[in-house]
Amino acid sequence: MAIKVEVFSTNSCPHCPAAIDAAQVAKNKFGDAIDVEIIKIDESPENRQRAIDYQIMAVPTIMINGELGFLGAPAEGELLDKLESMM
Repeated sequence: MAIKVEVFSTNSCPHCPAAIDAAQVAKNKFGDAIDVEIIKIDESPENRQRAIDYQIMAVPTIMINGELGFLGAPAEGELLDKLESMM
């Protein structure tokens, strides 16, 4: 079963692109072992509700398998190490 990585972000956040990039690097490295989803909470009510359901108060936030992985943008190596430890 693939590890689910959800990156919650907004279009106006200056730190969100780094979190998205880290997730994309992880996807490129681990391929089908992880499932990456970018959720822009300012683009739809459904995305905003998902953030509320997780009680996310700041972006970027990375949820891994439904649990808080990172609050803020991790360095690529930090995210890779965390995901690798879960495999």
